[in-house]
Amino acid sequence: MKTMLSLQEIMKRKQFEKSEVVAGKQGIHRQVKWVHVVEITNIEKLLNGQELILSTGVSFGNNMEKFKSFVQQLINCQAAGLCIEKGAYIPSIPQEIINLANAQAFPLILFHQEVSFVDITQDIHSVLINQQYQMISQLESYSQTLNKKLLTITHEMQILHYLQEHLETQIIYENKSGERFFIPDVPIHERKKIVCSMNADLLKERYLRESVQVMDKQHGIIHILSHDRVLSEFDHLLLDRTITALAQHILRGLYVEEKRRLEESEWLRSWLEGGQSKESIRDFLGRNEAVFHKGGVVLLCKKKNQHAPALDKTYLTLLFRSIFEQQGFSVFFTEMKNTLTVILINRREEKGWKDRLSEGVANILGKQKDSKGNYSLRFAVGKYVLPLDQLSKSYQSSWEAMQIQEQLLKDEYFSFFEDLHIYRLISFMQKHHDLRDFVMEYLEPVIIYDQKHNGKLLETLKIYLSCNGSKKETASKLYIVRQTLYHRIQKLESLLGEDFMTSEKRLVIEFMVMVYEYLNTTNSYLDGDSKTFSF
Repeated sequence: MKTMLSLQEIMKRKQFEKSEVVAGKQGIHRQVKWVHVVEITNIEKLLNGQELILSTGVSFGNNMEKFKSFVQQLINCQAAGLCIEKGAYIPSIPQEIINLANAQAFPLILFHQEVSFVDITQDIHSVLINQQYQMISQLESYSQTLNKKLLTITHEMQILHYLQEHLETQIIYENKSGERFFIPDVPIHERKKIVCSMNADLLKERYLRESVQVMDKQHGIIHILSHDRVLSEFDHLLLDRTITALAQHILRGLYVEEKRRLEESEWLRSWLEGGQSKESIRDFLGRNEAVFHKGGVVLLCKKKNQHAPALDKTYLTLLFRSIFEQQGFSVFFTEMKNTLTVILINRREEKGWKDRLSEGVANILGKQKDSKGNYSLRFAVGKYVLPLDQLSKSYQSSWEAMQIQEQLLKDEYFSFFEDLHIYRLISFMQKHHDLRDFVMEYLEPVIIYDQKHNGKLLETLKIYLSCNGSKKETASKLYIVRQTLYHRIQKLESLLGEDFMTSEKRLVIEFMVMVYEYLNTTNSYLDGDSKTFSF
């Protein structure tokens, strides 16, 4: 399917019977995209390339410098050629202009008789428009047939064979494993020669290369190589349609595979709860090509808040698998308690697993921002375990990390259990003891004072401790003047004792402030409201 005419074809049309190519005959095969009538001298900024220019020379015929400048501008713009009507303005083409056109292989066509520029433009434009219409019709027909074939096609090579039937060129498909498939088939001894020729400059206009992208991951590359013709715009468009169909076919296969994997979720849940033996786990990993591993970890993913958009689980699992497999993990999924539970089996050395996992999460978060640019997901990672029959420990610790993040670190979106040091200690102590009595022993006077006077002594105490006793920094963070801070500190000394900033007592008080916040948040988290408990 042609989308342009060559000058050689145009010269055979009726309007050009009394014309002659007086210079630049080497460029007679140039392609014409459109025809313009031009009677001004400053034309360079108005052209896009491959236009055939018609002119009487009225603006430059009696001025050699303007004539030469006009032709040079057309050459610079990569115009297809210049047609000049012989007449009062240009009785003949100067030799200097002929020499310039010959040097640049720029076709210069002279009409020996008066012609109708309107008839020429109408004739050529009607041909070009008709070609465009035919191209669109054939593309539509190609796309419809291809879409029908997608319903029954079982392998991507069938799509590529269909493309080759239309292009009648050499197609080379390079899959994600680096294997090359030649359509039509080529003897082995000739394949290397063809691959080497694809990079040759001489074949620049006869070679196309496009990658097949699915979920931001390259699944293959299509190479098109023509030995006997220049590849046209139609060839490019056919390739685009084929790549879209190929991506749809691959994506459909990925969805089918992902659904099969999700059916394994019951077995995975049992594994997470410690109900699978080493032999059963080994058999499962063997079936999924993950026998060789260096341990594993559980990652939880859920919406950051109830207002966040609903999660497309199938899309997320495809995205997770694509990203984390590139980071050296085998990936398995199940859904528990409205949370996507991801089992990551490390296939590389244990050292560096944390950095690779963090990079994968950052990549996912970058693709999952809401309309305001905020992250819509939370992630929590449990303990790294080896052997894998201990995966329940990672699962339990990931839930604890998620709970701590939701209760105390609401602005965070990603936490490793092993990095939540002080919060883990508080959580552990709360499970075995009622910490309220400990808190009251140290903070009761301050809490009661704030309740009675609607004061901010506890907030002041927390900031003062976090600033290591720096009054200037504390006042700045509280947005109060220094004198107000001095008054509050004096009150704290009267309630807690003048020695509350000594090392051991300060350490305990700072810890109890964190416990108090933890207990308040836990109470709100469990009760579903924002009220704090009263002692």
